[in-house]
Amino acid sequence: MDEETEALIEAAREIRSAAHVPYSEYPVGAAIETTDGEVFVGCNLENANYSNSLHAEEVAISDAVKRGHRDFTRLAVSSGRQDGVTPCGMCRQTLAEFCDDDLRVICDEGADAEPSEYTLGELLPNTITEEMLE
Repeated sequence: MDEETEALIEAAREIRSAAHVPYSEYPVGAAIETTDGEVFVGCNLENANYSNSLHAEEVAISDAVKRGHRDFTRLAVSSGRQDGVTPCGMCRQTLAEFCDDDLRVICDEGADAEPSEYTLGELLPNTITEEMLE
């Protein structure tokens, strides 16, 4: 694994400690990288009303977007179990709003294993797009 990928996964691992997960006890961290190399992180924030919970990927990309970024290259995701978790369907659709199909999605499999890697297009084929709404 190259140093840049390792650093992105480490950023996702580090932000997990800020997760608020009293119900699932399943902390997730995400780190998204812009085309100019800036990294934004997010963690999951649960709510007693589960539908109001925020997912790590959403928190990371919303921070980047609110700061004016719209071009992304990679996303790393890490759970406390380091089980290769991928973004859920809702997060995939949110990512598709701002990212191309070739966004690299890197999923943490633990310190002793190579991460799994997908493209957003592989994880969410035939996504709903703005053009479909016209």
